[in-house]
Amino acid sequence: MAAKKTDDDHHLKPSTHGDAAVKTGAAGETHQTAGGDRPVLTTQQGIPVADDQNSLKVGARGPTLLEDFHLREKIFHFDHERIPERVVHARGFGAHGYFENYGSLADVTRADLFQRAGEKTPVFVRFSTVAGSKGSADLARDVRGFAVKFYTQQGNWDLVGNNIPVFFIQDAIKFPDVIHAVKPEPDRGFPQAQSAHDNFWDFISLTPESMHMIMWVMSDRAIPRSFRFMEGFGVHTFRLVNADGKSTFVKFHWKPKQGLQSVVWNEAVKINGADPDFHRRDLWDAIGAGDFPEWELGLQLFDEAFAEKFDFDVLDATKLIPEELVPVKPVGRMVLDRRVDNFFAETEQVAFCTQNIVPGVDFSNDPLLQGRNFSYLDTQIKRLGGPNFTHIPINAPKCPFAHFQQDGHMAMHNPKGRANYEPNSWTADPGPRESPEKGFQSYPVQEDGPKQRIRSETFADHYSQARQFYISQTEVEQGHIASALTFELSKVETPAIRARVVSHLLNIDDGLATKVAEGLRLKATPKPADAAKPTRQDLKPSPALSIIKNGPKSFAGRKVGALVTDGVDAKILAALEKALKAEGAILKLVAPEVGGVEASDGAWHEAAEKIDGGPSVLFDAVAILPSTEGASRLATLPAARDFIADAIAHQKFIAYVESAGPLLEKAGVASLDDGFVALKSAKDCNEFVVRCRKLRFWDRLTG
Repeated sequence: MAAKKTDDDHHLKPSTHGDAAVKTGAAGETHQTAGGDRPVLTTQQGIPVADDQNSLKVGARGPTLLEDFHLREKIFHFDHERIPERVVHARGFGAHGYFENYGSLADVTRADLFQRAGEKTPVFVRFSTVAGSKGSADLARDVRGFAVKFYTQQGNWDLVGNNIPVFFIQDAIKFPDVIHAVKPEPDRGFPQAQSAHDNFWDFISLTPESMHMIMWVMSDRAIPRSFRFMEGFGVHTFRLVNADGKSTFVKFHWKPKQGLQSVVWNEAVKINGADPDFHRRDLWDAIGAGDFPEWELGLQLFDEAFAEKFDFDVLDATKLIPEELVPVKPVGRMVLDRRVDNFFAETEQVAFCTQNIVPGVDFSNDPLLQGRNFSYLDTQIKRLGGPNFTHIPINAPKCPFAHFQQDGHMAMHNPKGRANYEPNSWTADPGPRESPEKGFQSYPVQEDGPKQRIRSETFADHYSQARQFYISQTEVEQGHIASALTFELSKVETPAIRARVVSHLLNIDDGLATKVAEGLRLKATPKPADAAKPTRQDLKPSPALSIIKNGPKSFAGRKVGALVTDGVDAKILAALEKALKAEGAILKLVAPEVGGVEASDGAWHEAAEKIDGGPSVLFDAVAILPSTEGASRLATLPAARDFIADAIAHQKFIAYVESAGPLLEKAGVASLDDGFVALKSAKDCNEFVVRCRKLRFWDRLTG
């Protein structure tokens, strides 16, 4: 890629904006350097390290060099820290499906799967959390992995992304550091799957480039309601290359057809207690019920001219391109329609590598992507025991393949015949040969520049897009971000770290910083952190960045939990179930005993949950449908009262029958707001479903 600004346009130097706080903190305090009696950082071979912040590149924005032994050693060691569990993304869940192409994209790419309208390509998708172990809970506040393996006719393409379009760091050499910081602290082995501790926030407070990502992770994006209701992103800028060799830059987006939806923090905590496998169970049940999750693949396409004029560097993984500037073009849909047959054989053994691309797709010089291309392959070799992990069925291509690679641990197939090398002169069975016409061709970018550990000054603005994300949120979502920051930092034991984070927030939004500072009761407000570039105030809000503004248009795919007892009104129950079924939603019965209840017409209805095992946090809305006698009984049960109280606290829509009155009073309902719907007839059931399309009655927060 041509440089966004030429080397003559900028004074390029080893990065200071990314680690300035490491040397001088926000309050002016001095941090560890290699002076005095401090030891010098070295490699494992004892070689002193001059720069631990930047990988070795050709020029400031050029590709990362394979000869960077420090990068390779650092990531190599990091990749091999855990066996057999993944170091990151250990807790995952997968499913099979297909990608259906909408129409030919031959004008921008030669990739085979994008050539013909209606063609279906098999896929395997793995969703995951990042920080926790395999045994951690699903609803941790965390980034979610969103990795898709396309089994194309030209080989496997792995689009290895997240549910957040940016990342914490700009250079892969810092990846071990950010993950070490968020993992359990090494001296004590906790906290598990949590970022609310000193090590993580110490690193963040000393790494200004992380602040945009922090806004996302402290938002509701980090606690999705379901895998089915979250977006996916390729994160990096890639290239598409057509048959004529023309390159177009691209960013990949997955848009859920059922809209965006998250939970509130108190709800997440209680879901983890009630069902730590909540996301796994949800995906398993949805596919089993034929409610197949679906996403549209969208592309942000742009050329060199846009990259040159864009306010931020398209190679910077801590930045995004607002959809209002470059609209997302839908090009196909992905449907997950088949559960795995064996979790270990498929979900655990699947190996995703960012380096797996097909002809027509190519890399950019994003230094985080360049490092990932090394790291993922290295990780799979360690985790799966050797170089033959592609022999495992879930990883094997579904198209014909031929090569001379042989032997190694767990080899399932070797080249046949005499030839196991090329070129060879054997005419009877010479084996495969390269094809310049069909084979992968890297886009011939002209690279020029000195070999340096450096970061381009075009990466230096750490706060402007963080501010843009924050002002793009609704008032409710902004409140959640402030609360999340306050909660996380309240778990940090070192006051100086709390103050340093607030000093960064002052560069994002004064109101946000003030709320967090007051919530922490800081004794003194710190000065804003030194910024390599001042925060831009002219960036407009991007509505696409808000979850609430991009919610579903229906209640399809959601669940209503109905609290029932013997004597439940049979007509109301039938009408509610019918209305929800017409909407594409599900009714689950919660009863005093899991065996079920006898309705007013004598019919028996089995329950899905026992009241103390089926709290309202497991459902998107609730209905309180006890008989008069049943309501009196439920009023004595703490779990029943909590069922209602939590639904109110979590701003859920609540349907009720008149006989539920005493139970509502016991649950502390002083007055009924518009989030409550009285069910007296089938018409009322339909109205309840219509209101549920908004998912939450946010007015309850301020009403």
